[in-house]
Amino acid sequence: MIGYAFCGSFCTHKKSLELLNTIIASGYEVQPIMSETVYSTDTRFGTASLLCEKVRGICGREIIHTIVQAEPLGPKIKLDAMIISPCTGNTLAKIANGITDTAVSMAAKAHLRSNRPLVIALASNDALSSNLKNIGALLSRKSVYFVPMEQDEPIEKPHSLIADFDLLPQTLASAINGVQYQRVFK
Repeated sequence: MIGYAFCGSFCTHKKSLELLNTIIASGYEVQPIMSETVYSTDTRFGTASLLCEKVRGICGREIIHTIVQAEPLGPKIKLDAMIISPCTGNTLAKIANGITDTAVSMAAKAHLRSNRPLVIALASNDALSSNLKNIGALLSRKSVYFVPMEQDEPIEKPHSLIADFDLLPQTLASAINGVQYQRVFK
């Protein structure tokens, strides 16, 4: 079973849903996970209830959306791998620094206790500034893998990085084999 977590880069949720469908079509069972913010926040990109309905329908499972629900992942509920797509800079920083104050950061911490792959599809406007050190810290950490990423809009958003979400399936396959899919930066 694969854990699939959503963080609050709301503009990337549509693409992430497409990839969730691809992961399911590849034969994986998926346990959905959402940050509390994603689970309960309506935005210009859609309502929280509609997103949750779609995710439940795709996965056929209830969504883990609290710290208490996420804590057993790893030691008691063993996932083959966990994906965070999208992963915000905020969540990336929390994982890099051992902060577990959201359902997604707790799920990642609990999952990593089992030394199983954590795949991160980053979408962050501050990745090449304040979050660069966190990318570096996680690149050197065992069992953490990044979906290849590139600058989102180099002129308008010079510090922004976004994963090439289309490479998520290949990155997952490589991570399950203990290898970082190359190139990390496009």
